[in-house]
Amino acid sequence: MFRRRRQGESEEDTAADDAALDEAGDEADGLDPGVPSATSSPGRPEGPWDVDDAPEDSAPRIDLGAVQVPVGDGMEVRVDVQDEMVVAATLVDGHSMLQIHAFAAPRSSGLWHEVRDEIAGSLRESGGEATDDEGPFGTELKARIPVEAPGQGPTLQPARFVGVDGPRWFLRGMLTGPAATDPVQAKRLEEVFRGTIVVRGGEAMAPRELLPLRLPREAVEQPAAEEASPELEIFQRGPEITEIQ
Repeated sequence: MFRRRRQGESEEDTAADDAALDEAGDEADGLDPGVPSATSSPGRPEGPWDVDDAPEDSAPRIDLGAVQVPVGDGMEVRVDVQDEMVVAATLVDGHSMLQIHAFAAPRSSGLWHEVRDEIAGSLRESGGEATDDEGPFGTELKARIPVEAPGQGPTLQPARFVGVDGPRWFLRGMLTGPAATDPVQAKRLEEVFRGTIVVRGGEAMAPRELLPLRLPREAVEQPAAEEASPELEIFQRGPEITEIQ
């Protein structure tokens, strides 16, 4: 059933650049800002996919608007809500989790390199650890995030950050639980990330602005919370160290 859980005051995802500057740069390059580009999508030969190059497969996906996320057998889906807006999707596979965020990106360059450096710097400043490593999606970040464990005090939780630059979008994933350290247990969630389809749209957006997500149709059509799918939960999102500034 649907549940709302408050985890603290909501965070703000702020854009680093103005959308007008992004469009101006596109026009200076002779590009139409209203048409997605295929030149800024290196490293995606096998997904994640842009809606224009997605494979015609039969994988069941949950439609959240800007992202369509495949759901494996036995997986639980959670949507993270901030200020009444869906901002992320989390896939739960046993004790492992994959949180997915989708952002607008510049047409002429990707974001993952600089975002990875920013996440690593933020983690180190707060007492965590972060190192670059090579993974199935290219360079990723292996991290240890400082968290408060009940009855244990401050501790470091393993995590992996993966990122892929697409045509005017950037998809970021964070793996936690056993999947952060065990490649075997990470495989199913990696396939979820790989099979995700991004629907960027042609509207002008500032780089790093969250792509608009929505509740899936199945959730909206439920007349009452108690009748909603038991596999989908709604969480109020609080501050987190992985915020992109």
